[in-house]
Amino acid sequence: MLELCDLTAVEARWLIGRGEISPVALLESCLSRIEAVNPAVNAVVALDCEGARAAAVAAERAVRHGEFLAPLHGMPVGIKDLDETRGLRTTFGSLLYRDYVPDADGGIAARIRAAGGVVFAKTNTPEWGLGANTRNAVYGATGNPFDPNRSCAGSSGGSAVALATGMAPLCTGSDMAGSLRTPAAFCGVVGFRPSAGVVPAEKRVLGWSPLSALGPMARTVEDAALLLSVMAGTDDRDPLSHPRARPLFPLPHVDLRHLRVAWSEDLGFAPVEATIRRTFRARMSASQGWCGSSVEAHPDCTGADETFAILRASQVLAAHLDKVRNDRTACGPNLTANVEEGLRYSFADGARAQAMQTRLYRTFRAFFREHDLLITPAAAISPRPWRELYPHEIDGVPTNSYFHWLAIAYAVTLVGHPAVCLPVGRDEHGLPFALQVVGPPGSDAPLLGAASALAREFALDPALVQPRADVAALATAPPISASEGFLGWG
Repeated sequence: MLELCDLTAVEARWLIGRGEISPVALLESCLSRIEAVNPAVNAVVALDCEGARAAAVAAERAVRHGEFLAPLHGMPVGIKDLDETRGLRTTFGSLLYRDYVPDADGGIAARIRAAGGVVFAKTNTPEWGLGANTRNAVYGATGNPFDPNRSCAGSSGGSAVALATGMAPLCTGSDMAGSLRTPAAFCGVVGFRPSAGVVPAEKRVLGWSPLSALGPMARTVEDAALLLSVMAGTDDRDPLSHPRARPLFPLPHVDLRHLRVAWSEDLGFAPVEATIRRTFRARMSASQGWCGSSVEAHPDCTGADETFAILRASQVLAAHLDKVRNDRTACGPNLTANVEEGLRYSFADGARAQAMQTRLYRTFRAFFREHDLLITPAAAISPRPWRELYPHEIDGVPTNSYFHWLAIAYAVTLVGHPAVCLPVGRDEHGLPFALQVVGPPGSDAPLLGAASALAREFALDPALVQPRADVAALATAPPISASEGFLGWG
């Protein structure tokens, strides 16, 4: 039987506006689900029950009095633990901040509260978001909702798991090498990386770099668009932020028959597991005839691996070099490895990487003059045990680094295009499978509209519908905290 916490955000917001459900009841349903399920997966790591309940009561009173209701009025929202939240512990997954409780909200939390959202929970992340396996030495590991012994990916793993299990109807995420898209793929939910500058990031360390992006995570494309409409905007502290050109919600209607679609299982360079390749080709076969044209093609991604490695390392140096130098014992392996790698690069390496990034951008722009959408697998592998910090090999071939397995995602990162993770059934192992649907820069609303149209088509086939986690089984599962290696990186 569905509980209030299982409603989509759009459904719940509509019912709240009509006075048919109470914001208080919705919040309590989410809190009950967290109490029942979170021990098995460790997705929610901090709660502000008192503050959230007060906000929910105020939201209910506003409905009764016929007051203006903002877009997220009464909606419980989980915030990734990389974003500061007033009065709610914010650790960044780092031992250096294990006891930090901010006095003020960061930009995203402030926008969500201003839009009526009830900020009630923090979701787990790897240390400083560096890693695609959600583990840290503060809160421990987060398990996959379809098998808690497997990884939920990262770095927005806690948000993806909270959504998949009904702990929250909306959550925030962030993305550099697929940190938002890959967890969504592993957990059967929707994640959206916006075009560069659509969602402001006032704490962006390298202000003109588009590598890192904040974005919405949800259970449906429409829900993601609703949250994006609140997250988007301008902030003069972020050099990349700009006014959005068109409304992001409600989504525009997109007729798939008018779209020119290109698809690629590996973008010509990314390591992708054979099982994922087979599942992807089956999905593309199932979708034949929906679009105006569908061809196997991809942009030339030559140099993407080296470009991303260098530019990522420069980001890490700018943000974290002093942490490793001053307190190395409190820093995890992903953080120290990135700092050490960055120190090996020269100024000439950085200049070469920026030139290659520019060439890739122009190559992608030329490609999208001939195609409206590019579709790839959203993740290169099926979820593996979370004790494996990262995939050391794919189909027997060693990976180049702890983030090399994310190449299918970071190629898109480099060029600043928007991309949505769209869950489409399960893979050969019975675990969630998802597509990455990419559009040209600035096409955020049309891209989400196209993804929504694709989701409706796939939902007509019972084998391709969005998978659902077994919440009842998770409620009786042993706590993940009892697992060997739970806390830390060993």
